[in-house]
Amino acid sequence: MASLCRQIIRGNALKGVLLNSARRGYADKMMPDPLEHATGLERKELLAIQSGDDDPFNMKVLKKAAGTKANPTLVPSCFDARIVGCICEEHSTAISWLWIHKGQPRRCECGHWYKLIEKTPL
Repeated sequence: MASLCRQIIRGNALKGVLLNSARRGYADKMMPDPLEHATGLERKELLAIQSGDDDPFNMKVLKKAAGTKANPTLVPSCFDARIVGCICEEHSTAISWLWIHKGQPRRCECGHWYKLIEKTPL
């Protein structure tokens, strides 16, 4: 009985040594940096994020500012016009869509004002 226990313990110890050595072999290998194999828009996006621009394609939701005619919500764009969706009421299930053009502040149906400002492209 004692010899059987010794064999089981020795077998388990050897398995642990083999598993630990196999794990150590994979720990030395590193995944390549994503920037090394990225191309096109993905590379431009990674470079912009690395330089500190966390929203290079203007896709984040903007918080409404005061929204008055004197102090409208500023919407950045690389183009002369952009479509904006306004959730007029807090619990509304519908979105009011409107086009805003450079140099012309635009008023939504709810009375909130938006103005397009120029942002340099990537």
